[in-house]
Parts: sequence; C-alpha cells; structure tokens
Amino acid sequence: MSFKRWRLPGLFALLVLAGCATLNDPLTLNDPTIPQVSERHFDKETTGKNTHSLFVCLTFSGGGTRAAALSYGVLEKLRNTEIIWKGKKKTLLDEVDCISSVSGGSFTSAYYGLFGDRIFTDYRAQFLEQNVQRALFLRMLNPVNWFRLASPHFSRSDLAAEYYDNTVFDHQPFAALAQSEQPFIIINATNLANGERFSFTQEQFDFLASDLNPYPVARAVAASSAFPLLLSPITLRNYPNAADYRLPKKVEGALEDYEDNRRRYYWARNRAMYVTEKDALPYLHLMDGGLADNIGLRPVESAFRSGFIRKKMGNNEIERLVILVVNARTQSADKISQRQKPPGILYVANATATVAMDNYSTESVEVMRDLEIARKQTQDTFDKWSKTLGESGDALKRELASGKLVPTMIDVSFEALSEATPDEKARKQYFLELPTNFKLSKEQVNNLINIGPELLDLSPDFRALLESLAVTLPAAAP
Repeated sequence: MSFKRWRLPGLFALLVLAGCATLNDPLTLNDPTIPQVSERHFDKETTGKNTHSLFVCLTFSGGGTRAAALSYGVLEKLRNTEIIWKGKKKTLLDEVDCISSVSGGSFTSAYYGLFGDRIFTDYRAQFLEQNVQRALFLRMLNPVNWFRLASPHFSRSDLAAEYYDNTVFDHQPFAALAQSEQPFIIINATNLANGERFSFTQEQFDFLASDLNPYPVARAVAASSAFPLLLSPITLRNYPNAADYRLPKKVEGALEDYEDNRRRYYWARNRAMYVTEKDALPYLHLMDGGLADNIGLRPVESAFRSGFIRKKMGNNEIERLVILVVNARTQSADKISQRQKPPGILYVANATATVAMDNYSTESVEVMRDLEIARKQTQDTFDKWSKTLGESGDALKRELASGKLVPTMIDVSFEALSEATPDEKARKQYFLELPTNFKLSKEQVNNLINIGPELLDLSPDFRALLESLAVTLPAAAP
C-alpha cells in the first residue's frame, strides 16, 4: 500500500486517538511520596503569615466572567486590608485558609491557588479581559477539531479544558496545589447521576480509588463551569477499591442515621454509592457546580458541621472564624410577566437552570447564618449557666468540646447597592443585569473589579470584623 493510500486514514486515526479525553488515574495506596490534596492539607504546620487561629474561608459563586471579576476584586480588597492579629501586622488575605468555588468563580480560586500574588499582575489580561467564548468557538470551527469532536470520547468541554490548560493554568496538576502555600482550594461540580455536589478533593477521590494529584486543574475548572446546553459533561472513572477496603467509620456510622439524621445519611449515601455500587457506576459525568450549589457555600457548611473546620475547632485551634460569600447573582428585570405569550424554549431552559440556583443560594446563606447564631447562643448560654448547672450542663459541655470561637458571616452581593436615587437605582440594575457569559468588555470587567471593595465596605459585618481587628476604617457612606 502506498503512502498516499494510507496517510489519510492514518491521519484520521491519529486525530481520533488525540481526541480521547484525559481521565483520572487510579490511586496508589499507601504511597508516602504522594502529598494528597484534601482536608489533610490542614494537617501540615503553617508557615509564613497564616496562623489558622484567625480562620477565613471564602466562597466564590458562579456567573461566568462576571463572577470571576467580582471575586478578583474582593481578593484585591483583602490584599489591601491591613490587620493586626496576635500582635503582628499583616493583610486579611494572608489569613485566608480555604476558598470554595463554582463555575466562573472557580477560575479565580484555581488561579490564586496555583500562582498566588501573580494573580494581581497577570490574571486580568490572561483571562478576565479575554473573549473566551469567541476563542472556544473558533476552536470548534477548526477542521482539525471536527475529527476530535466526532469521537465519542472527546467533547466540547474537553476542548474547553484543553484551552484553559494551555492559556490560563499553565498545564498545572492538583499536585501543584498540594505544594502551594496558598489556601486550600475546593473546586465544585455537579454529578449528573444524582444532582449531588462533587468536590475535587482527595477525600472525594478516595471513594473513586483515584489519585487527584496528577489530574489537570483546568479539567476540574471545566467541569465546574460546564453550563448545560452550551457545554457537555466532563467524565471521571470510578475504579474498583481494594478487596479489603472499608468505608471510613464516619460514613459507615452515618449510613445508620436515616431516621435520626437524614442530612448525615444522604451525605454518606452519596459517597458510599461510588464504592457499594461500583459495578453500576464505572463512570461519573460532571457539569456546572452551580446546579447543586451556585455560591460554593455547602462545602464550608459541611466542614463546619463535621469536617476540617470542626476538627480545628475541636483542637481549639480556631479563635475567630470568618466566612465570606461572594455572590455575583443577577436579577434581570421581569419582562415576561408583562405579556400573555409564554417565553420561548431557550428562555425557559436558562431560567430552569438559574432561577432555582439563586433561590437555593439564598437558603444556603441563611442556613449558615442560623448555624452562626446557634453557635453564639450556645456559647452565651454556657458562659451564663456553667457554674449553676454543674453536672447537668454536660450536654452543653459536649457541644462546646469543639472550643469557643467568634464566628462571623459576611455576604457580598449586588443587592447591597443603594437605589435611593434614580442614578443609584440604574447603577444597581446595571450590575444585576450584566450577562452570564465569558465575553465581557474591558470596561465591564473593570467596573466589576472596582465594585468588589465597595460591596465589602457596605457590609456591616465586614466593618465590624475590621473594627475588632484593629483596622482604621474609611468613613461610612452618608
């Protein structure tokens, strides 16, 4: 056979092979050389300026470039906010311990987790000011990629992940996050099989018998931001566990809690399914994290109830706990209710995917605030009655065995903007109606970055935090 006769089929075969998506690797058990990226992150001794005694968790919402730019503006504000903690001057950003993110917010959290302060010099030009949608569309028009996309093992999201890997995340794997001095980064997607949140942490990957370390950060971000209809799922492999593998004790115990604690039961059920049903679930298909939790707050809530935050509370390592939610939610003016004709299918599809997200996000914030209030009330009650109650106060003592701390919940969103005058109302509506996409203008990006610090300054909770940390505050707006 001549070269001319086989080169075209051969080229086609090579392109199809090149179109195979990257899957996750199996876990190498008991290998001490692997620095696992998980809650074990907090087992390391702190170095540098971070103390863990002032424990700050940020959550970055979904919302395309709008969310990425707003969260970047908040990071800049924290970097520029000097505080005094334990007698030492530092910035509030120095004390950030974890960032949980979804969708557009995951670009900012992952970039900061990988590259630290480089985000303040490179990120705007490298990502925020880029027309990402146009770049992806041009790649799909490239005939070379037609063959790859024709493969059942390569999708639009795989193409997007490849683009992010090449242009934003510099081919970095999760192992780079393990070695970083930056905060613990939790990138969240949604498992289409059960609608459950899926976090890219080694703790989660343990149930898949998979090693997170070599997995590209760009693919996790692609899964976190794979909005339905526009993009396709990112697939993971669920590997068989070792024959002598047993579920962690806290998961086994929670599986017995159906009648007593449904929350714990379903938390455990949605992890055990990868092990107990491995024959039925050899693969996972992940999409936009906002489908399960559009502000990334649920992993922090879970950590507060029974995860790494609770563990540090139990060891009396946390004195001040700060949870800062950066919510870039939109609220477009209601036009469909002004006419009899029902909206079209595209509007309905978008509303179905986003309206429920925003309602659930509001509830998530309120659940966390309830936990904050309950914690304060329990501590106040114990302080007031500890001597009087004596042995009968054992229940309170057990509740506070996790140590005494001061919790602060801060919620940042465009809703805080004033609408007292027509100009202020128009300005607020401008931010609420910015599109959820990846192609904002430089002016829009700049406005979003600048509004982040302003929204923080408008927050009474943030101002109270700064006052308690010996910060000289700017004058409040009239």
